[in-house]
Amino acid sequence: MKRINIGGVPEHFNLAWYLTLKNGEYKEQGINLRWKDYFGGTGAMNKALREGEIDIAVILTEGVIKDIIDGNPTKIIQTFVQSPLIWGIHVANDSKYQTISDLKGTKAAISRYGSGSHLMAYINAENNQWDLDKDLDFEVIRNLDGAVEGLTNGVADYFMWEKFTTKPIVDDGVFRRIGNCPTPWPCFVIAVREDFLDQNLEDVKIILDIINGTTQEFKHIPSIDKTIANRYDQKLEDVQEWLSLTEWSQSVIDKATVDTIQDKLFNLDIIPKKVDYNSLVRKID
Repeated sequence: MKRINIGGVPEHFNLAWYLTLKNGEYKEQGINLRWKDYFGGTGAMNKALREGEIDIAVILTEGVIKDIIDGNPTKIIQTFVQSPLIWGIHVANDSKYQTISDLKGTKAAISRYGSGSHLMAYINAENNQWDLDKDLDFEVIRNLDGAVEGLTNGVADYFMWEKFTTKPIVDDGVFRRIGNCPTPWPCFVIAVREDFLDQNLEDVKIILDIINGTTQEFKHIPSIDKTIANRYDQKLEDVQEWLSLTEWSQSVIDKATVDTIQDKLFNLDIIPKKVDYNSLVRKID
């Protein structure tokens, strides 16, 4: 049985992977798919792809595009979640900061440079007409636990992370959310190391067929809202709101969307150049 390593964030977006693994659907096709949670998010997964620790990643769109341009030998093969990611902008509960404008010139906690939390700090700054050179400062905190410690201890002032994942921390009175910043594009894609894709194309197609079959029907799984609430320690009403806002995809990301993302990243000086669509995406149908 062929072993294939895949990584993603341990969040509700990826429950479909857990369900198909639990049901043994990949093993029925001769594939030993091994999932690894990446609490450090996109930056940690990009590193794992580069080092061959994983073969496939379910990863933030803008983060993997930046890293491919920076030399990561990986290709996007499909959009996984079509809807935007809603990033909550959080401060410590006892912080003096009350509005997004109060955060101008303060220090953002980020999981690592090149991560989603890093890139979205730039998007938020641009949305609020800040000076990107003078009004942004960063403190690397690695993951969500690091953010809790960093904001509580005052080594950073605010932290951007997916708002439903952080909602329990807000409800517990550790963080206070003072705003939201949605991504202007589909949030998650499936990316595969190029050398692995070249040698295992049929296996990758089988994996896509299985996961796409589940995401197409995901919202209709009986009591899926209760399952998510229990597994991810979420309030049922929050899960129901999240389900109403989230749409999965079974299609490859299109050129217009890739161009939009590259234009934004280039204008923010996050990437040094724009590249051809086929340098980033491989259609495998």
